[in-house]
This record gives sequence, C-alpha cells and structure tokens, in this order.
Amino acid sequence: MAVIANVLRSSHRLLLGRTFSSGSMRVTTPSIAGIALLARGFQAAAAADTIDDSIRGAYFGALVADALCLGSHYEYDAAKIKEAYDGEVIDEYMAPGERMGGETHGVGWGARNYHPGTVKGDQTDYGEYNVLVLEHLSRSVDDPHPFDVSEFIPVWQQRLSNGWKQWTCTQTKQTQQQIQQGVPTDELGGNSNAMALRYASIFAYYNNQEQLVDAARKTMFTHRERTAILANEFFARVTYQVIYRKVTPTKAIQDVALKSGRWIQSKVIQGLEKADEADNPDGQLFKEEFADDLALTSMARLWEVGKSEPIKVGKASPTEGTLPGAVYFIAKYQDSLIDAAKANAMVGGDNASRAIAIGMVLGAYHGAKGIPEKFKNGLNQWNHSEALLETFPLLRAGKAHGNHTEL
Repeated sequence: MAVIANVLRSSHRLLLGRTFSSGSMRVTTPSIAGIALLARGFQAAAAADTIDDSIRGAYFGALVADALCLGSHYEYDAAKIKEAYDGEVIDEYMAPGERMGGETHGVGWGARNYHPGTVKGDQTDYGEYNVLVLEHLSRSVDDPHPFDVSEFIPVWQQRLSNGWKQWTCTQTKQTQQQIQQGVPTDELGGNSNAMALRYASIFAYYNNQEQLVDAARKTMFTHRERTAILANEFFARVTYQVIYRKVTPTKAIQDVALKSGRWIQSKVIQGLEKADEADNPDGQLFKEEFADDLALTSMARLWEVGKSEPIKVGKASPTEGTLPGAVYFIAKYQDSLIDAAKANAMVGGDNASRAIAIGMVLGAYHGAKGIPEKFKNGLNQWNHSEALLETFPLLRAGKAHGNHTEL
C-alpha cells in the first residue's frame, strides 16, 4: 500500500481512493484507476529501440490511426459500422463511407460524405492538418526557430483554397473570416471545445518540452476554448514523456496528470477507470459485444448541439469526451498501436479526433518499425511525409551521429 501511495504521490487524491483511520494508522486505499494504472504503468519498457524510431512512430502512428477512421468518421452507429464490415473489425483502409453507401451519419449534421475527394489510404481533416504542419516546418529545417503562427497562416490559406479535400470545420471557417477582418494573430480562433491535435511532426523539430508545448498550442490557433487547449498541451507532454523518458503510455499519462489541473485529472480518471472496467472479465462491460462503444458513451453527458438529434459527447468532438476516450483506448490497447487504432475506428463518431492522440502516443511507444507493412504501403501520405520528416533537425542529427538515445 505504501508503494502505491508513493508512486501516485499521496499529496494528490486524484488517483487514490479514500483515507481512513485504523487504530493509530491512517491508510489510503487506491482507487480502481490507481490499481489499473500501476498494473499497466509498470509493463515492459517502450518497444521503440531508439528516440529516432519513437519520433517517427509518433508522426506515422497518428496518420495511420487517422486513415483507419476515414471510412467511418462521423458515423455514430457502431452496429452499422460493424455490419458494413461483415461483422469483422476493420483491417484495411477504407474510403469515406465505404460499404455504407458512400456517406456517414454525423448526428445533428446529417448524412453526407464529409471528406469529398479523398480515397482509401487518405487522411481525414485531422490527419491532413498534421501533414500541413509537417510541410510548413520542412521549409525551415535549416533555420529551426519557435513556431510562428503568422508564418504558418499563408501556407494554411494556400492549402485551404487549393487541394483541401476535406470537410472544413466551423473554427477554420471562422478563423478565415477573422483574418479577412484584420483580427490580430494572437486573438484568432473561436470558442469550440473540440480537440484538434495537429502537431505529430513537431517531435522531430523540437526536443525542448516547453518549445514543443508552445508549438503544439500555436498549431491549434483556430481554437481558443480552455478545455481544448488543456488537452492539446496534455497529449504533447504525454508524447514527450514516452519519447524521452522511455516510459509506458499509462505511466506518462499518470505523471503528466499528476502535474495538471483538476479538470485534466478528472478526465484521466474517467478513461483509466473505464479501461480497467472493460478489461475485467467478471464485469458486464467486458461481456458486451460493443464494449468500447458503451465505454465511451457511458463516460459522457447528452449534447444537444442545437440540432435535431442529441448525442452523447463521449463519441463526439468536445474534449470532455475525446480526451478520456483517447486515454481509454491508449490504456486498454497499450500493447498494440494497430489494435487500438482499429478499435477506435469501429466506435465511430469523431473517431479521427481521438485517433491523432491514440496514434501519436502509442506510435511513440512502439515506434514506426512496429507499424505493419500493409499499413505503411497503403497510407497515401507515407512516402511524401517520410521524405520531409527525414530532413527535420532531430532525425537528421540522429543520422549524422548514429541512432542516438539521448539528446
């Protein structure tokens, strides 16, 4: 018991349970999440054998997980997804709405193709944003410097007007209007609480944690809402811990959560406890056919979204659902990036938002070498991205000095 209290830092009641008196002793009982986290957190060290491989894994893990969601992105009926895939778990990239009539049903928004112009192996808008940031940073690899939103905006505007094959989110549209109106760069963005992680490539560009967090925040310049910003920073720090401290994802999640505010802590508890519940063979959730789907919706409130069909936010875009949902998949499927990515795709909803966090963290843990050839070969952005990523300062330095394990 003392070990548990020490590891989880007993000054925090976040991941610990209740403290009670027993004679002259005060004993702290661990919460379900505390026990689950310890069990997961002390598994084997990272599968990636070098920092270089972890860095590559963070980027390509995000893209692979995102591309697996293209077929079912914004379809909120998990049973419909499974039926469309002949009762099997997805095992290949799919075009938008493939096997579902070419459309997915975004609850409150209607059925449509949310990614017109894309084909199997392409990215959703979440993945496309990560490619765009990669392309932008590749232009300054010989002069690395802090991320500058004013430098990024022209690149962003060019892509949106030429070759953007995606649904354009409300915040992107609003920010475009703000720029036309002359709104200062540091005041851009709307109040959406959607989690939009766009920075999987920055781990090859910066190795200072605070510079990473700063760049991560600035890539999400279209969003200003507090919880979205908190989640953005949280997953940047978690990925950094996995890459440089070589700890398991759940250990990294624990360590970052313990240094975070109450809101982040509460969402981490949700995700870890639910992963533990889903893994318990004696529990009801473990026995359910759609256990992952039920896990996510059970962590969420109803969301009216001002439309005709209220939905559970656990599967939708708001960070209050996507953050614990991503933590759930990372913890439950920690041993396999691909299993986590597949399971997330099968749940549907805004699975692509969760996919970037899941793929980035587990990709950093398992490394790019852990991605099966079929998912490398089928990813349309792999060759283009790889050519650019290898020019980034940290990977280029690794080649010049051997496969480094420290920076």
